[in-house]
Amino acid sequence: MGFSRSATLNLSLFILSAALAAQTAMPPDVLKAQINKQMPELSATYRQLHQHPELSHNEEKTSAFLAEELRKAGYEVTERIGKYSDGSRAWGVAGVLKNGAGPTVLIRTDMDALPVTEATGLDYASHARSQNAQKQDVGVMHACGHDIHMTVLLGVARELAANKGNWHGTLVMIGQPSEETIEGAKAMLADNFYERFPKPDYILDEHTTNDYQEGHIALSPGPMLASATSLSVVFHGVGGHGSRPAAGKDPVVMGAEFVLLAQTIVSRQISAQDPAVLTVGTFHAGTKNNIIPDDAVLGLSMRAYSEEVRQKLLDGVMRTANGVAVAYGVAPDRMPEVTVLELTVPTVNDAALTDRMRKVAAAALGASNVEAAKAIMGSEDVGYFSLDGKIPFVIFWLGGSDPEKLEASKKTGVPLPSNHSALFAPVYEPTIRTGVTAMTAMALDLLQK
Repeated sequence: MGFSRSATLNLSLFILSAALAAQTAMPPDVLKAQINKQMPELSATYRQLHQHPELSHNEEKTSAFLAEELRKAGYEVTERIGKYSDGSRAWGVAGVLKNGAGPTVLIRTDMDALPVTEATGLDYASHARSQNAQKQDVGVMHACGHDIHMTVLLGVARELAANKGNWHGTLVMIGQPSEETIEGAKAMLADNFYERFPKPDYILDEHTTNDYQEGHIALSPGPMLASATSLSVVFHGVGGHGSRPAAGKDPVVMGAEFVLLAQTIVSRQISAQDPAVLTVGTFHAGTKNNIIPDDAVLGLSMRAYSEEVRQKLLDGVMRTANGVAVAYGVAPDRMPEVTVLELTVPTVNDAALTDRMRKVAAAALGASNVEAAKAIMGSEDVGYFSLDGKIPFVIFWLGGSDPEKLEASKKTGVPLPSNHSALFAPVYEPTIRTGVTAMTAMALDLLQK
């Protein structure tokens, strides 16, 4: 049976299209071989970054290093991006690589370290010290994996720059400051980031953790990290002598009662189907044991996966604080002050993009190395770049633990050192290799010719 001319033409176009796709696709073994060639340099980069951490707002040398490496790879780089609420400049970095018409993909890394004195004993351990925001002398450590994240971003940036024949579109690689103080993303956006640089069609990010073994990644649709709201609650009392409590209004007792009552906001006012956390982390009052102070200041942290639940928590805190004050007869003009100090939005994976990236990662890493992720109550500020979900976004967990130690931890119930621990030490070489492989494959898929 013969084919019509139009059918023959359609078949020819299909074969040509398939041939072009085969030419532009990068087989997993080829990608892995290329990344393996990078590993000595990437390992050295990681160790250098780990040994020279910088605190939030102070990422001057870190951002300069990231900027220079992106320039070497062929990116057009802009530095000092970001404007904080106090008007000071941030150390944000953006590298742009244009490669014809096509989608725009933004890949982000954070850069700042934590005021933690490293206790790993590793030969590349940080011995850096600095002053924190309170002008205290503190040790400084990349205890949250941002050194891994920067190294992965550079590996991906080099792979994509070296393989421009396999993709079309625009890459925006960013180094974000002040993630640990959840200010950096907002600072970069406040500096007209999306007006100055190509607005992405997709955003990719990763975060290393000891919850998964090296060689594995994990991702799921929906919430991956919670919103975080930091509050100050000030109880105003009437101070006096400790021997005459009836002559005053004791804010310490009010604060203590509030701490207990506040726990019922989650257990009795939030649906059991909606995860939420309310923690009172600080309680400051008084100067001497026989003096009733005038005020008590409490510091709270609230976590939720939705704005609705976050608002319920906030409303509950206000009602509870006011209710305690009223019960103790506090004057209307001395009612508690509830102030939001910090706020970051939930980190939520786009469902369709997550499904697509899971398949890409399975092909690049092997299906058994791609797990379903567990959402956590920790927080990030990268979600701001998605503009309330208007830009499809995916973050994946990048496993960093030794498989044998992780298995032993599961059996004994003794957790491995977590992010923010002075003992946090990912198995860095396989972790970096996996991160670069997964992220490069994802970006290539999104930037297909």
